[in-house]
Amino acid sequence: MNEEVPAVKDDAVHPAARGAGHPALTGCPWHDVNEMLQAAGLRPTRQRMALGWLLFGKGARHLTAEMLYEEATLAKVPVSLATVYNTLNQLTDAGLLRQVSVDGTKTYFDTNVSAHHHFYLEHNHELVDIHDSNMMLSKMPDVPEGYEISRVDMVVRLRKKR
Repeated sequence: MNEEVPAVKDDAVHPAARGAGHPALTGCPWHDVNEMLQAAGLRPTRQRMALGWLLFGKGARHLTAEMLYEEATLAKVPVSLATVYNTLNQLTDAGLLRQVSVDGTKTYFDTNVSAHHHFYLEHNHELVDIHDSNMMLSKMPDVPEGYEISRVDMVVRLRKKR
């Protein structure tokens, strides 16, 4: 059962997360976040709206829960770190964010939910999209009976030359 990595099927991606990662934007971040949440079946609470505005209002981003919590605190958004984690997990489950784990110790949330891979810059703990569309895995492992591959995440770790 060794084969090339299957492309992500468009129907496997939540409608709110299609295209460049999200529905067509109107230019009004508050309206756009409201539409995104509703299209994903999430109630647009004040906290979800505020965190969504911070997440999606600045283009494609990679954030940890702690980074978003810090941004929310600076923006005077009254949320707890637990609420940030819960919201990020809800947005991920709804298909609006993509979770990327690095070393099993750090989890980033990516606003770009399209199929892509990442560089991890070790010196400053930054996650960066790999824009090479020619990159591919040539063989996949045999999958146990009753399972299928849902997606493949590749993180290429980079460090400065010594």
